[in-house]
Order: sequence, then C-alpha cells, then structure tokens
Amino acid sequence: MTTTNKPPRQASTFRRSVLALALSSAALLAPAGQALAHGAPAKMVPLEQTLKDFGATVRWDNYAGVYDIQRNSTMVRAKPGSHTILVNGTPLELSVPVTIKNGQAMVSEEFINDVFQSGLDKTFIIEETPSPLNPLTADEINTAVEVLKASGHLKPGMRFTEITLKTPPKDQVWDFVLEGKPVSYNRHAAFTILDGKTLYEGTVDYVLKEVHGWKEVEGAHGMVLLDDFATVQKAIENSPEYAAALAKRGINDVSKAIATPLTVGYFDGKDQLKQEDRLLKVVSYLDVGDGNYWAHPIENLVAVVDLEKKAVIKLEDEGVIPIPMTARSYDGRDRTNRPPVKPLEILEPEGKNYSIAGNTLRWQNWEFHFRLDSRVGLMLSTVTYNDKGTKRKVMYEGSLGGMIVPYGDPDVGWYFKAYLDSGEYGMGTLTSPIERGKDVPQNAVLLDATLADYTGEPTVVPNAIAVFERYAGPEYKHQEMGQPNVSTERRELVVRWISTVGNYDYIFDWVFSQNGTIGINAGATGIEAVKGVQARTMQDPTAKEDTRYGTLIDHNIVGTTHQHIYNFRLDMDVDGENNTLTEIDPVVAPNTRGGPRTSTMQTETRTVTSEQQAAQKFDPGTIRLLSNTNKLNRMGNPVSYQLIPYAGGTHPVAKGANFGADEWIYNRLHFMDKQLWVTKYKPEEFFPEGKYPNRSDKDTGLGQFTADDENIVNTDNVVWLTTGTTHVARAEEWPIMPTEWVNVLLKPWNFFDETPTLDLLAPAPAKEDKPHRH
Repeated sequence: MTTTNKPPRQASTFRRSVLALALSSAALLAPAGQALAHGAPAKMVPLEQTLKDFGATVRWDNYAGVYDIQRNSTMVRAKPGSHTILVNGTPLELSVPVTIKNGQAMVSEEFINDVFQSGLDKTFIIEETPSPLNPLTADEINTAVEVLKASGHLKPGMRFTEITLKTPPKDQVWDFVLEGKPVSYNRHAAFTILDGKTLYEGTVDYVLKEVHGWKEVEGAHGMVLLDDFATVQKAIENSPEYAAALAKRGINDVSKAIATPLTVGYFDGKDQLKQEDRLLKVVSYLDVGDGNYWAHPIENLVAVVDLEKKAVIKLEDEGVIPIPMTARSYDGRDRTNRPPVKPLEILEPEGKNYSIAGNTLRWQNWEFHFRLDSRVGLMLSTVTYNDKGTKRKVMYEGSLGGMIVPYGDPDVGWYFKAYLDSGEYGMGTLTSPIERGKDVPQNAVLLDATLADYTGEPTVVPNAIAVFERYAGPEYKHQEMGQPNVSTERRELVVRWISTVGNYDYIFDWVFSQNGTIGINAGATGIEAVKGVQARTMQDPTAKEDTRYGTLIDHNIVGTTHQHIYNFRLDMDVDGENNTLTEIDPVVAPNTRGGPRTSTMQTETRTVTSEQQAAQKFDPGTIRLLSNTNKLNRMGNPVSYQLIPYAGGTHPVAKGANFGADEWIYNRLHFMDKQLWVTKYKPEEFFPEGKYPNRSDKDTGLGQFTADDENIVNTDNVVWLTTGTTHVARAEEWPIMPTEWVNVLLKPWNFFDETPTLDLLAPAPAKEDKPHRH
C-alpha cells in the first residue's frame, strides 16, 4: 500500500507534472529584495492551486494568520513572510518564504519537495524486512499471470476470480513477528480461474516460477465477475421477449431499463433452473433521469440470463404493476440546501501518534498487519498488545468471514434474494474509495491498495483504507470529595474500509482502544431495494396486501423486510495458541448463609469441550470467554477475551435468519442462525459459507467445519461471531438511508493484572521549546 492517490510508480511523474503545470501557467519572478534560490531569483507558483493539484488541502487560519496545509499524514503551518514553517510541529527553515503578491499567496517551485520530502513526517517509515503477509504487489500479480501463461494452463478467454497471497504457515509468521526469524516458506500466490463454467484453482511459487496444485473444482460455480454486469445488460437489451414485456409497461427504449445481476440461489429444482448452468437473474429499474433508478422498480418482471450463451433464456412475467415515476433523487439536487455549517476542524499539528511501516501499523501498545483482500476486504493479522514491555498475542487473523442479506417476500422478483455479498460478488473487489472530511474525518490517512482484476491485471484501488485517531470520551473519571479530579481521555484508533454492493454501501471499522478492547463495527447505508405496488397511502384498498412483506415508505413503493447478517472470522490467540471456550452465566441462587436476604447473585462456569457444543445462540445476559488456561494473571485467573456478538446497534437485532425450518437455504448455510461458533484451527477453513457458495446445494462452510465435532479444549481455535439486524424499513430511510450500525466487541477479561491505562495519568515528559505560534 502507498499513501499517494496515484500508483506508486507514477508518483514522481505526477509531482513533476503538477509543478510543470503550475510553472507554465503562473510562474512569476520573486519581487525585488526577496531571498534568492540557488543564486538566482526563485520562481514562484500559486500556493493554493499548486498544493491542491498535489493532493493537499489548504486552509487559511484568519485568527493566527497562517496557512494550514495537509496532505495525508503531513500537517504544515506556514506564515507568509516567515522563513520558518512547522511540519508536524517541527520547525523547518525555507530559503524562500510564502509571499503575498497582488493578494495571492505564492510559494517557491521547490516548496513541495522541500516540505514533503523533508523527512519530518514520521508516520510512514521504511519497512526494514518485508512482512510475509504483505499483499501481492503489481509486479507479483503480473509475474503470476506470466508463469500461468508459460505453464500452458492459462488460455485466452479464461478469467480470474482471484489472485491473492497464499499465506505462510502460521507458526512461521508468529516467529517472524515476535522474534524476527525469517520465513522459510516460499512466497506463493493463490489463484482461481474461470474457464466458461469450469473452475480451476492452484498456486504459483514465486521462487521456483512454477504452478502447483492445478485442479478442477467439480460442481462449483465461480463468483460473479465485473464483466458479467455488462453481459447481463447487453443480454436484456438484445432480447425481443424482454422488449415486448417492457412495452406492455409503457417502456419503448430498452436501454432505459437498468439491469441488476442477481445470484439465483438453489431451490432443489423448484425454480426450474438447471444446476449446471451459469446463470444470473435480472431485476430491472427504469432510468427516468433523476439519478436514482432504484426508485423506479419494474415489478413482476424477471429475466434469467445464461452467462455462457450471453442471452435471456427465460422470462418470468407476473403481470403489470405501474412503475413509480415520481422523481426521487438522493443527492439533494432537488432540495434547498440548509445554511452552511461552520467548519469543524480535526487537526494533528504535531503529526500522528501512529506509524506505518509497509503494512504494519503501530499505535500506543498495539501492533498489527493489515491488507485488502478481493473477497472479504480488510484483513488484520498478528495483532499484539505490548504489556509493560512484553508483546502479547491477541489475534492471529481477523476479517469479515462472510455475510448474507436475505429478503422475506415470496413473490417472483424477490423469493430468490439471499445475497452472499462477499462469497458471490467479492466485497474487496467492490471497495468504494474513501473521501476525507465526509466518509472519514479530516485527520484520516488514506491508503491505496492493489488487487488483480478478472483479466489478471493489477489495479490500484484509490483510498481503499483509512486510518484515523479520535477522541472517544473519558477513559475513566473519579472525583473524591475534597480531592483533585482524576480523569483522562479515551483515544481510539479506527481502521475503516467501505464496500458498495449494488444498492447498499457497507462500512466496516476496526476500533482499537488503549485499554486492550477491540471493536468491530458494521454500518449499512445506501439505498434500500424497493418494490413497486398499487397503494399510494395506507388508506388505499390494496395497502394491507401490498405491505404484507414490508413498509410503505413512499407513494407506490414498499421497502421489503430483510436482514443484514455478518459473520466475522477471528483467529484469536489469547496469549498463545492454546485456548478454551469458557461459559459464565450469572444466576440467582438461594442465600444459605443466614441474614435477611433470601437470594444471592452468583455465577456458574463451564468449559465447552467440542465444536458443536460451542455453536450457540448468544444471550446478552451471559458471558462467553476465549481463555488461555495455561496463562494466569497475578490473581490466578486464566487470561481471557470476552466475545460479544451484540454490543449495541440501531436496528432490531437479528437473532437468526427469519426462515422456516424447512427452507432449502438451511441445506446450504448454517452460519447465520447462531451467533457464536468455535472451531479447531485449520488454515483451509476460511469462509463461513464455504469457498464456492454461488448456487451451492450443500453447506461447505461452518456446517461442514463442525460436522466432525472436534475437541476444542486447550487447542488452537478460531472464533466465528455472527451479528446483524432485521431491517424493517421506515420513511426516514428513503430515498437514502442514514448509516445504521451493529457492533461486535472483543474485551480483555483478566487478561491484565490491573487497569491497563493507569499509565495515561503519568506526567507527560517535558517538551523541547518550540517557536511561538505564528
């Protein structure tokens, strides 16, 4: 990853071109008496435009009389006329100061190089030894494709569903992180290739330049690829039957029907679709020019597209429902803006409290590796906490494992909708670039990522991951009568990633607290998938039947009831790999010790011995711990982390999937119906819905992982936490939905000997004298 908004190899060219552009359009000689650069009058360029072209934000602080300039992790404060500026709080001498000429701020053409290559920004540091978990570079992706071509396996027309890092053995990675030992395992890329309907997988050895393990995956359908979207749109536009169906609805321009390619699921033949065919269903929306085709569903019309034939093979038309035609833009184009708000500035004038070396981030006592995966998105690895000088293991690997968005309407355009967004579409591939000041606060650092596209080409995903620190309330406070107040602020570090899957946008935050707590927050926003109906209001005669499966949120529009269910794969290593699931239940027990009380509060503690016993519905009134019984804190309690699938949220909690027990989906998936799973660690068991869930007819995920019911006492275990919401629509979510959150929490439980943030009260070291504020 890199912090530039351009690919790494283009960064220097970009910088030169920006300066050349500025010089050619507005180069001016310095006024008489100004300092000279390199023995000649300095060439000057406009400050604001030059810095903005460079990717920086520029703000004039009228009170202080200085320019605040920020580019990612670098914060600059420059006072016109002064030879001294501050770069992340450290003074830097300029040969040519910022100058005001004819009311415009000018800087030397050397300003960008002098400031941003000064070395005063300590956020990004050189990675001395590359981590074995670093994602594939663009060159490595190209090499993998070249090796596959040279091997004769890769033929024209084949497409990639994945080219990603195959991680080394877990023990070798931990030895590298904790002891600096080199990894003996050759670096590999794992790939999955789609040849028509046939799927192949294997690995490429970068040292030997060889393909290993090439094999066909029988009975599996590949993921939906980005070029399938274009295939679907072209197929409906070329279908006379589809054009005739649109004409019945008053639509004579087929290109105005916007196709949404949807996976078809599996219904044991009850939908009359052949299991061996590579198919997508198409539900369309009408483009009326308001920028929001989602508000104009073409209801009761479904086309089935064969991706091999590139044609519509079946049309399901259940009758005409009038298309809602009222403009419903969601970008404010038809609204009168509120009065502008005054700026809310979040600045870090002395630089960041964290550092990033390659893909390894260090903040406070935390250290972890991060990367972007094309399927599950943001992945965190080798998470450790430095406890008084000892780097303690917390988690080897954590990410979204998978998710499902099932709908509850049985009608023709809805019954099959139970999207596995990660496993069927690839949420990392659908990463949405993050915008500073809107998607994240102004102080965020934005990081690009590189992924392979379906052709095998490396593609830079701009602003794919954001990192920022925030104030999160008081860490603790106590006011003893007559004594000084004791309190300190809580800081949190947030690592954010956003994926847009069709109509919904999903925001995922990993939140690290100084006290050892890790939060995982999942936010859903975007636009609801809506259904066209006859009713305009709830007083209309069809309203009761029209809203049987949802809520009337606009005239002729129902928001259909559905769920967002997330599963997080957490390879916890609590102070080591050998862990045990511990259950603690608060209970009311009789008082047997006399006195006026008849009852007491006690707890019952149990050890969970097997995988199937561990799989359970979560009761928020209980305590579930992953414990290391081999390590005790100073009171003799096993060090543990509490597992909390529901740590608060804004929609109703999804206690499980809202399906009847006889629904076929339960043959395919089980992860959504229990909130806590613990399995014995196996590196190939990675996805709760299985590796190839598209059109799957059986559970190859957690249902299969737990079938052998292995022992999980004092073993290397993986925790799978399922959380989510039941989304009952409301008017306030239309035409665009304010972000709704669910929260997962991993909380130290006797992991430490005392409050781990007592050192926040220690007196701060004396700072060196710095120049007064300009």
